[in-house]
Amino acid sequence: MAIPLITHPAYSFDFPGNHRFPMEKFGLLHRRLQQLGLATADNTLRPGKARYDVLARAHDQGYLDRFFNNRQTPSEIRRMGLPWSEALAHRTRIAPNGTLLTATLALQQGIACHMAGGTHHAHRDFASGFCILNDLAITALALLNSPDGLAPGRGSVLIFDCDVHQGDGTAAILADEPRAFTCSIHCENNFPVRKASSDLDVGLPTGTGDDQYLHTVERTLLHAIERSRPALVIYDAGVDVYSGDPLGLLEVSLEGLRQRENTVLSLCQRKGIPVAVVIGGGYDNDREALARRHSMVFEEAFRLHAPGVPDPSSGIGRTVSVGNEGRLAD
Repeated sequence: MAIPLITHPAYSFDFPGNHRFPMEKFGLLHRRLQQLGLATADNTLRPGKARYDVLARAHDQGYLDRFFNNRQTPSEIRRMGLPWSEALAHRTRIAPNGTLLTATLALQQGIACHMAGGTHHAHRDFASGFCILNDLAITALALLNSPDGLAPGRGSVLIFDCDVHQGDGTAAILADEPRAFTCSIHCENNFPVRKASSDLDVGLPTGTGDDQYLHTVERTLLHAIERSRPALVIYDAGVDVYSGDPLGLLEVSLEGLRQRENTVLSLCQRKGIPVAVVIGGGYDNDREALARRHSMVFEEAFRLHAPGVPDPSSGIGRTVSVGNEGRLAD
């Protein structure tokens, strides 16, 4: 099976190289997956722009207007943590649709992976921590309110967030949606200082290493599945749990990180639950090393779902507009 991979050239645009947010990592990740023979013209797809009404299920219309028209206050921009630009606004209109497309394809094929996503700090009416729109909440609400997605009676969406920072925006936006189950495993003494209440939160102490971390991930995922009975898992595979990440505070090794990816994906596979992967956070001045860490979840996905994939020629993929003109637009 060729696993669908979702990306867009707009994900990495001309951006200050000394900024803490590694905007170039998305393009570097795509290039690495091409070099590995995993991303090809046949399985790589581009999302189109998301429709406003799809975004507005999760976000306040006034906030959307302020952001896209560059009318945020200075304090809003500081909280966002990113300098506004037309290129950023263009990217922001596309990336949530990439996660929606990924989830749609995962429901059809069992697994799909997005080379971006996991912007879990974005709240209904403000940006925070490099996150402008919450692709996880947007996708869950789109699927749960679409006759072609997960209509009533067809199951819940489990958002399994393993980014080192708590998914506060996701938890807040989806707090009143009983068909969306939010689960966050994070470093307790890390951003955000003020945590939201997910359906299941596991705050780990600073310095947690491989053994405790991997045990927690497996146990928590099993518990979350038992409680939510999901028709889909959206997996936020943030790599900022890595011991060398400057924003992490945990002590997970590269081997531990790869084992986490295998544990999550193989457990979902054994349970027969489709999984949509997003890459989440990861911060490193060595952008190539960062791309290699993000690549691990894709490599493990192919190891489990498409063993023995040959080395086909690389390609940039084709454009698909689910949530724009596609079946999930309403």
